[in-house]
Amino acid sequence: MVRRLGLAAVALVACATLSSSAVIDDSPTVDADTTRQLTVAARALLQYRSEALVRRPRSRQAPTEVLGVRIAPHLARLQARAVRELQNRGRAPVEGGPPYTSARTTLEPERVVRTGDRITLDATEHTEIRYETGKVTQSVRRRFDFTTDGAQIILVGEHVLDPTAHPLNDPSSDR
Repeated sequence: MVRRLGLAAVALVACATLSSSAVIDDSPTVDADTTRQLTVAARALLQYRSEALVRRPRSRQAPTEVLGVRIAPHLARLQARAVRELQNRGRAPVEGGPPYTSARTTLEPERVVRTGDRITLDATEHTEIRYETGKVTQSVRRRFDFTTDGAQIILVGEHVLDPTAHPLNDPSSDR
């Protein structure tokens, strides 16, 4: 009887040790295709704002859907306001300097987490803005918030993660 209790105790301890050492993933990651889809949609918003710094006719409207990811109406309105502000402020690296001639933004995903119907993309934005005699480059960490409605993914928000960063393509940033 004592021997059986001893074996039972050893088995119980072994099971407890095994289960406590198992890794519990409470922040499930998202597959590569969805990560790409989210990154392309987020990048489209940033690129549209970056292009607003360059003085040339706008050839297209702000995106409302990119690769099947819908842009929430309130976010689309905020983006339209941001583009107007960027178009109206100085478009040169220094006051009175040569104007920006081109802008290119890329987005490097770092982490994508899905929790229920919410998806969060943390990424680093790399923006290069050229002018006649040089270029300005900047890297900024951002977070993009998405929700899902069935199979539909909706981009509902974005913000800079570093409060001391002043992205060139954010209208609220001081240069």
